[in-house]
Formats: sequence, structure tokens, C-alpha cells
Amino acid sequence: MESSGKCLKEVKVEVIEGTEESFKDYGQVIGPSPDGQEFGPHDAQLDLSRGTPRFYIMNLTGRSLKFGSITHHASVTQCLGSIGGHTWYLGVAKSSILDPNQVKGDKGSNAVQAHAGHFYVPPAIVDVRVFRFSGPKFVKLNVGTWHAGPLFKPQEMAFYNLELSNTNVVDHTTHYFKTDNVMFTFGE
Repeated sequence: MESSGKCLKEVKVEVIEGTEESFKDYGQVIGPSPDGQEFGPHDAQLDLSRGTPRFYIMNLTGRSLKFGSITHHASVTQCLGSIGGHTWYLGVAKSSILDPNQVKGDKGSNAVQAHAGHFYVPPAIVDVRVFRFSGPKFVKLNVGTWHAGPLFKPQEMAFYNLELSNTNVVDHTTHYFKTDNVMFTFGE
């Protein structure tokens, strides 16, 4: 593979089964609950307070099991799940959004200002993980969780997605691992 005339360095990432426990640093894995069960910590803890929620089905095609960039949303939690409970994958790294007060005294180091105005530190290669999800569950990503995907083996899959109506326009920060010339890969 080539990027700007350079050979990409392939970083193979071990796949982790996405469970409530294994995914807790990045968000929540939500499975079925009995009808009538009251709201509690087992439910998605959402933050949709900064705009109009958008719940829709997105049809994705040609998503291979590799990625060279990762995205976060600084103003909203996001929920993703496969229609039909098919197996899918998500590359993630912990949120690295900085408090504005942290940046004032340390403007130079690794802090980057996103087009949306917030500051963040780009995720380190060693901090990237890949999770596998299957069955009747969905994922709630914490505000700021870096993510690549959904990724999957079939040519096409449909996912439900809950975010804000303008998330992909005003709150979509992407980090490209091009300075490291890295492509993350994984397989099963």
C-alpha cells in the first residue's frame, strides 16, 4: 500500500470481544432488557443536549478490516448497532479532549485545535484497540471516544445510528495516522 509515495507500515491489532466490561473505557455495550424495566445504569447514558437528536439507518458498503484514520465527536454521545445483530468491528481509542484550562499553559506540546474549536491530543498508535460486536446489542460511545468504523466482512451492512442532526457537519474531528504512515489491520 502506498500513501504519498511511501510504503504504509501495517499495525496488526488484536480483536477484543466487545462486552460491558471490556468496552467500559470507551462507552457502553447495551443488550436486551425486559419490557417495562425502569431506566438505570444498564441503559445507554446519553448526552444529546447540544442539538436535535437524529436516529437513522445508515447503509454502508465496502468497509474492509483496516483503517488509517480515526474520528471523534466532542459534543455528543453516539450509538451504533448492526441491523440483524450481524458481526461488526470498531477501532477505538480513549477520548483525549482537553479542558481549555489545560491548554492555556501548554499551548505548544501535543495539543491540536479542532475546526469545532475544542482542543485534543491525537491518539497514540499503541492506544488503538479493535472490538468485535455481534448479536442483539448496540454500542454507546462516550463523548470524545475516537472511533473507526463500523467495519465488517460482507460487502454491505445496515446500522442504526443515534447522534445529533448536524454531528457530521459541525462535530466531526478526524485524525489521520499519515504522519506515522500507519494502517491498522486485524483479522479473524
